[in-house]
Amino acid sequence: MTQPERYQDLPLEEVIGDRFGRYSKYIIQDRALPDARDGLKPVQRRILFAMLHEGNTNDKPFRKSAKTVGNVIGNYHPHGDSSVYEAMVRMSQDWKLLHMLVEMQGNNGSVDGDPPAAMRYTEARLSAISQELLRDINKNTVEFIPNFDDSDSEPVVLPAGFPNLIVNGSTGISAGYATDIPPHALHEALDAVLMRMENPAATIEELMTVIKGPDFPTGGIIQGVDGIKKAYETGKGKIVVRSRTEIETIKGGKEQIVITEIPFEVNKANLIKKIDEQRHDKRLDGIADVRDESDRTGLRIVIEMKKEVDAYGILQFLFKNTDLQVTYNFNMIAIHNRRPTMMTLPLLLDSYIDHQKEVVTRRTSFDLAKAKERLHIVAGLMKALSILDEVIRTIRASKDKRDAKNNLIAAFAFSEAQAEAIVSLQLYRLTNTDITELQKEEETLNALVKELESILAKESVLMKVIKKELLVVRKKFAEPRKSTIEDEIEEIKVTLDVLIPSEEVIVTVTKDGYIKRTSVRSFTASNGQDFAIKESDYLLYQESINTQHHLLLFTSKGNYIYQPVHELPDIRWKDLGQHISSIVPLDANESLINVIGIDSFDLDLCVLTATKDGQIKRSLLSDYVVQRYARPIKTINLKANDEMILAQLVAPSDEVLFTTHLSYSVRFSLDEVPITGVKTGGVKGVSLKEDDYVVSVNVVPLNSHDDIILVTHRGAVKKMALKEIESGTRAKRGIVTLRELKTNPHKVFAVLLTNKKEELVLETEKGIQEVVQLNTLRPVDRYSNGSLIVDTGKDGQLVRVWKQTIDQKE
Repeated sequence: MTQPERYQDLPLEEVIGDRFGRYSKYIIQDRALPDARDGLKPVQRRILFAMLHEGNTNDKPFRKSAKTVGNVIGNYHPHGDSSVYEAMVRMSQDWKLLHMLVEMQGNNGSVDGDPPAAMRYTEARLSAISQELLRDINKNTVEFIPNFDDSDSEPVVLPAGFPNLIVNGSTGISAGYATDIPPHALHEALDAVLMRMENPAATIEELMTVIKGPDFPTGGIIQGVDGIKKAYETGKGKIVVRSRTEIETIKGGKEQIVITEIPFEVNKANLIKKIDEQRHDKRLDGIADVRDESDRTGLRIVIEMKKEVDAYGILQFLFKNTDLQVTYNFNMIAIHNRRPTMMTLPLLLDSYIDHQKEVVTRRTSFDLAKAKERLHIVAGLMKALSILDEVIRTIRASKDKRDAKNNLIAAFAFSEAQAEAIVSLQLYRLTNTDITELQKEEETLNALVKELESILAKESVLMKVIKKELLVVRKKFAEPRKSTIEDEIEEIKVTLDVLIPSEEVIVTVTKDGYIKRTSVRSFTASNGQDFAIKESDYLLYQESINTQHHLLLFTSKGNYIYQPVHELPDIRWKDLGQHISSIVPLDANESLINVIGIDSFDLDLCVLTATKDGQIKRSLLSDYVVQRYARPIKTINLKANDEMILAQLVAPSDEVLFTTHLSYSVRFSLDEVPITGVKTGGVKGVSLKEDDYVVSVNVVPLNSHDDIILVTHRGAVKKMALKEIESGTRAKRGIVTLRELKTNPHKVFAVLLTNKKEELVLETEKGIQEVVQLNTLRPVDRYSNGSLIVDTGKDGQLVRVWKQTIDQKE
């Protein structure tokens, strides 16, 4: 071979496209999709044919599976032995197929997903119904093609004595195509075939009077007749398959859910594990125990409730969140006329009927040829018996068998076949009684020929033959439906009460991030005293709240933590609590700034957030609901070195007051702040000088009569009327709220809104606390610097300022 012939210069995309196209065509036509006529994929067809060919039939003893697998690989299917064995095992599993095509002795897997025993241990044979698929295959009913090495021949399709694709369904994935055809009850499928034969124009509605819908081998409840009808009309549709369940009352007034049937293709062991995980993860507090009580008599899963827990509500949750209820999507693709085709129900029925017409026609032609051939032989034998002596003389005078045949043909005008039959005749057949038998046989054969010719001549007679055979199969193999069909898909309603028992608890969160929920009993036993807290730490949040409510915890890095109350650790009042970083990961320098308890996210409220650099934003409270909350979630997009200092619930009518370190104050309505999504950066609230930053942001309710309390970094406190700062627009520098001194000027440390029933606490870095009765302070104008309360030179710089109701101690 010359060099140019060895190599071809072709574009890569052309080569890859061509090769993948060929591969796809092979995968689609000859591996992954079933044939519309017999409902089998090539590997399944080859397994069944190989078992028949080896005489491994239902009326014979079982034979080692390995022997069959070897035959299939060696003669018809040159692929991996495991893939052949897996296909064989699947055809023997009564939870995968309504009517098993292979009977297997030994471990053939389980509904829990256990693997079958190795093929050297199991034994198999054809089932009785699979022999209906193969019936009359030796009568030229289907086309045969050479096998992969031309040493033998194999069928292109099986005769299929029942509509296997509809009865057993199919599932498969090929290149660009996938198929999901559900199984159906045999008697319903046959009734639909018979109806379509009687009336080729039968509509889907008419067909659905006999074929109600799928029938899964694992039973269950099918919901959604509209989905079934759509699938039968178009090939695609959706139904819901629900487990068969019952709620029983057991001793102690408790209830239990008993599951006796699960959806098709659901792994029982995984289902039980998932249900038990709901219990372990505390998502379902009401479940006491989950047990698998299945045995050889049938499937039984028991879910035991705790005392006074409503089993119906728990069941609804399990339907919604586990495979106790699944969605089944019809995708009825099969190979029809050598092409992958989306099959409607009429097309499925028609392709099967057409196949049966061809099979019965071919079988009839085969039987007719055989009958005529035999009739010809019988005529020759009868003629030979009538001139027996001459025939014997002629044979005796011949040299050998060939010469005898030639002499008979020449002397008495026998045909070659007749002469062969005569010379092969045994001597005992030459009795007088034989002629009567031959005459009877001739009559029978003549009747048979007439009958067979009428089948070939008239389609109505052909149809009668097909119907008669289908009715025999129906009578022999029909079984009651396993699945129940319900018209509507039931809406699942899960109430919070079901999942989380309603209980009032005390929730505390400290500034350093220690969080816990405490039972009212533990709180009462301690009389609210002896709260476990580190020395430098303080309470950020303490409320009585329901376990069905939620917390939003906001951090300095512009994040929030979504925390259902019932998931918090239940810890005694006198114990420290769990650090928030063990629930969700936080950055090293990320700290909590506020905690909000939420009983409903449907309220017409917004979350207002603001930053040290003067950014502000509003987002709807309803936007803060999330499904996944294993880590902090962004609530404001911060620029570098900025930090969040405010997160608070606000009403649409509220105002906001910004105060900066250099004592500038801006007051404006929240209408100025547009409502945006949770992850936006917000808008500018105040215009800052280069070295200035925001120290306080206060939300001012509509028509508020509160006073402003301003604390300076030098320890001075002043009270000022709110009206001193007029309401304007945002993004302004604002007005000065302290008198500027030339030496050691006061800078703002904190600003709070207050009423007369509160007192102010100032704490220094040396731990010294000064309490100021706010009703003793006289209001001053905004140019005053207030009264010095703390000597920061002696007691240390201020570290914290807060207010409390008079007589309430932290």
